[in-house]
Parts: sequence; C-alpha cells; structure tokens
Amino acid sequence: NGMKVRVVAQPKITQWGKFSLTVRNVQPIGEGSIKRNFELQKTKLEKEGLFATERKRNLPAYPERIALISSTGAAGYADFIKIAAARWPGLTIDVANVAVQGESAPRHITQAINFFNERGEYDALVLVRGGGSRDDLVAFDDENVVRAIAGSRLVTVVGVGHEIDETLAELAADIRASTPSNAAEIVTADKNQLFSGVRELSQ
Repeated sequence: NGMKVRVVAQPKITQWGKFSLTVRNVQPIGEGSIKRNFELQKTKLEKEGLFATERKRNLPAYPERIALISSTGAAGYADFIKIAAARWPGLTIDVANVAVQGESAPRHITQAINFFNERGEYDALVLVRGGGSRDDLVAFDDENVVRAIAGSRLVTVVGVGHEIDETLAELAADIRASTPSNAAEIVTADKNQLFSGVRELSQ
C-alpha cells in the first residue's frame, strides 16, 4: 500500500471487450518506494527466521576453493581479486560473471547461487558488488536472491556497496562484509601473519 511501482505487463482484450493485464515484472520506483519495499521485505523475511543469528555458520580457517559471484567488469570484483591474491596466493576462485543491477540481475544471481550449490565443492560462496546508489543495489533486496542465500548449503559471504549500505542479501548471509575488499579479507588468511607466527614458533 502506498508504493509506486513500474509494471511490465502483457495486455489482452477478449472478444467480449474485457481488458486484462498479465504482469511480467514489478519494480519499485523512487527512493521512498525502494525504502518502503526494503522495510516490508525485511519484516516479512525476519519473521520467517531467515536472518536469525543461530543460522549463521563459520568459515574454515584456510579456505582452498571459493565460488565468487560478481560482475567481472566492476571495481568491486577487481578489489576482491587483488586483495585475495595478495593475502593468500594459490587460492582457487571460480567466478560466475553476472549482472549485478538491472531487471535481469536477481535472476542471474539466483541461478549462479544454485549452480555453485549443485557443484558443492567449495569452502565458501562469496557475492560482491561495489558501491552505487540505493537504486543500483535493489537486486540484493530481491526475495528470490535472499532465499537462495539463506538456503545455500555453502557458507555464504556477502559484501555489497559501501560500509553504510545494508541489503537483505547481507542479512541473510552467514557473514556480512562491509565492502568487497572486506569480503576478501574475511575469506582469506594473511600469509605474512602466518609466516611470522611460524618463524616465532621455530625460534
């Protein structure tokens, strides 16, 4: 109630003059509508327990293979790869290059989550996207995306936008990262710190 939405629909007129619309897609429009949609979805999914703390799982100490979902042309992806490679060389990263904004983004993200879960050979599933306007991040508030993350058999880490941004995908994840760079720090051990510890022990 009270939301403004953009609807994509197929019109139809019967031979008796009855007019109908078959709705294909509904998107909230305007900052106020997006915020209201966020609050409504958050309340609904929170009641279902999708954000419950007791559902959260921990990462292994030294992940060897991770599944990464991102747009490979985005700065957030580049930041993640750079930091992960510097901290823990040799980490295997399988990437699903998906749209992270726009009408098709929720479907692409959900398909990638399901694909990696079917393969099941990963220590973690990571979803990242760099900063943008609140309108740019709505794909990460999509109910199908949130449910796919909550239902993932793989431990999930989500880092979207800037530190002040909050999305429903992050709330459903096992671990919320403040940014893509922070997500890379969370899923990788620091080789320099580890080597330093080994030297101390050997001495």
